[in-house]
Amino acid sequence: MNLYTQEFRKNLSLAFPVILGLLGHTIVQLIDNIMVGQLGTAELASVSLGSSFVFIAMSLGIGFSTALTPLVAQADGRSDTKRVGELFIHGLFLCIFLGVILFLGVYSLRNQMFHMGQPQEVVFLAFPYLNWVAGSLIPLVVFQAFRQFSDGLSLTRPAMYATLFGNAINVILNYLLIFGYFGFPKLGVEGAAIGTFISRLMMLLFIVLYVKNHKQYKKYKLSLNFAQIKLFLIQKILKLGFPSALQMFFEVAFFVVAVWMSGILGTNSQAANQIALNLTSMTFMVAMGLSATAMIRVGNQYGKKDFKELKRIAFSIFFLIIIIDVFFCAFYLIFSNDLPWIYLENKGALTSPDTLEVIAIAASLLVVSGFFQITDGLQVVVLGALRGLQDVNIPTTLIFISYWIIGFPVSYYLAFYTSLEATGIWIGLLTGLSCSAILLFLRFQHQTNKLILNK
Repeated sequence: MNLYTQEFRKNLSLAFPVILGLLGHTIVQLIDNIMVGQLGTAELASVSLGSSFVFIAMSLGIGFSTALTPLVAQADGRSDTKRVGELFIHGLFLCIFLGVILFLGVYSLRNQMFHMGQPQEVVFLAFPYLNWVAGSLIPLVVFQAFRQFSDGLSLTRPAMYATLFGNAINVILNYLLIFGYFGFPKLGVEGAAIGTFISRLMMLLFIVLYVKNHKQYKKYKLSLNFAQIKLFLIQKILKLGFPSALQMFFEVAFFVVAVWMSGILGTNSQAANQIALNLTSMTFMVAMGLSATAMIRVGNQYGKKDFKELKRIAFSIFFLIIIIDVFFCAFYLIFSNDLPWIYLENKGALTSPDTLEVIAIAASLLVVSGFFQITDGLQVVVLGALRGLQDVNIPTTLIFISYWIIGFPVSYYLAFYTSLEATGIWIGLLTGLSCSAILLFLRFQHQTNKLILNK
């Protein structure tokens, strides 16, 4: 066992800045939801609905940008500084283009909210929210290019600094714009969206200045010269980026459809879903950080062609996430009835029936969430290791089968044809995530064993 545990310190040192940055962003979403929750359950549900459209686009942008990390890590493992710089420039160009396309797509589709069977009061509140948050997709996806590039170089702190800086701005602006303090207009849900838009611009500005001025990046000779664009590098990034985008899209879309199904069940189910999803997202950030670590370390070893060491390091990360997620599982099971009250005001005997119903539904969802902590964490970390191997096509198919051929039908049936309703949706999520974890792990075993035997 020491063969794997001896790597825990290095794994955590790489993952910690990523986790802190992602967790900081998720905590801001938590604060957003707490602030908006004070306005009412309809307002909280509107953030859930509006965010669901943006999450789909974000999944494509963020998923695509992850192609940079293993490619940069592989080139860095070979000490090929010229190729590292070229990969960044080409990745940045593609992310700028993709960010604009995603913004235009979400903005043009926003009217579809009125035709989805969602509560009308929720839709009217979500519409202006979506307008602003859609615009924030451009700086977010461009920021991801800088983030994934730095991560590939094992420099995981710059993105953490940028994210924490943006988060601080977001919290301040939300406080001022949601409630209208200190002479600012009281904009409610729309104020939360404006805060998100400005904070993402500031995150991008921060990391651009950091990369431009920090000595660690000087040797890569980074300059955005479109005349130097090479078609084969564009194709290389697209070959890895497109399936990676689909992988994240299939998973995020599954959760987004869960939001929509909850909305069909009613405002209270949708608000409860938002609470459970927001809480679950915070612990999931630990798995995301270790997934980035797996991409970096596996990518480095892949560049060095040390496949036995690659497998040992990967397994050390797998064991680490299982240990951490067993703890998270216990946490959600023990505190499932208490955590939802973070979002809504407890007025004792005067608490409204709607609030009590939201709390009860959210508590049941958190119980299910506790069980899928382990499989959700494992599947995303194994997926990171597979990306480090630049193996993306078959894993994309496995993810699609797990979520949409197996998980979604379970969610739909249990939600609308049994008394489980919202809880049934999350049982379907658990089913899909568990299948994904098993299939991806078997794929990793197959690929690494083949590399070791053929060396």
